[in-house]
Amino acid sequence: MDQHSLSRRKFLEKIVLTSAGAIISTRAFSQLTANNPKSPSLQGKSVLMVWGGWMGHEPKKCIDIFAPWIKEQGATVTISDTLDIYLNQDLMNSVDLIVQVWTMGTITGEQEKALLNAVRNGTGLAGWHGGLADSFRQNTEYQFMVGGQWVAHPGGIIDYEVNITDHEDPVTNGISDFKMHSEQYYMHVDPNIKVLATTTYNADHADWIDGCVIPVVWKKMYGKGRVFYHSLGHHAVDFNVPEALEITKRGILWAAESKYSPAEKWIQPVYPGKL
Repeated sequence: MDQHSLSRRKFLEKIVLTSAGAIISTRAFSQLTANNPKSPSLQGKSVLMVWGGWMGHEPKKCIDIFAPWIKEQGATVTISDTLDIYLNQDLMNSVDLIVQVWTMGTITGEQEKALLNAVRNGTGLAGWHGGLADSFRQNTEYQFMVGGQWVAHPGGIIDYEVNITDHEDPVTNGISDFKMHSEQYYMHVDPNIKVLATTTYNADHADWIDGCVIPVVWKKMYGKGRVFYHSLGHHAVDFNVPEALEITKRGILWAAESKYSPAEKWIQPVYPGKL
């Protein structure tokens, strides 16, 4: 066998082993959730998935990753490519979870009010990357609900690490630190979010943020509604990373429990309180 054939064989073997490892890892993560009797369920729930805005974030491809899985879990799924869906009062009163993938858009006052009211009254909200935390740059109450807003991604598409900081929370339990090749989102965040994972910046692209730690995965409450967010998912291929895929699924499950489980209470002040 010539050198070219040997190199090609080794390359193909590496692909097969990597793919197999990803499948095994995903199954292992999912099994952790499946074996937990207290795990939330989507069975019988109603989920609204809304996509649009800037197409560079591949919103439809991302919806196509998660919609089949949500249906497999026993939920009824409504998919919409217009924000006018938020004006459907009957639907908004009945949905248990909204998954929004909409970057750099414009939302009307009526649409925003309907969305905010639904979450405030107990509908869960889940999303990722710019599809949730860079949706409507002019709407500060919306950002208050989400718990953060994208402001920069120094270096663009780069290699970086995600560090799990809460190993007890069901969303990240059993998941180790992992690598990403994507945009490392620099976020302005609510100090009262429950941070589950972070990332640390170096000086390669902006030396003044060297060593800065920014949340990547978080949970929060907005009124009675559970809100789940992570900053991964610039492109749909990001979800080929087993940890990113599994964290998203678990976050969706958690957020969908808003109307059925007690509100989680936490205060994690970043700054010193009154002495």
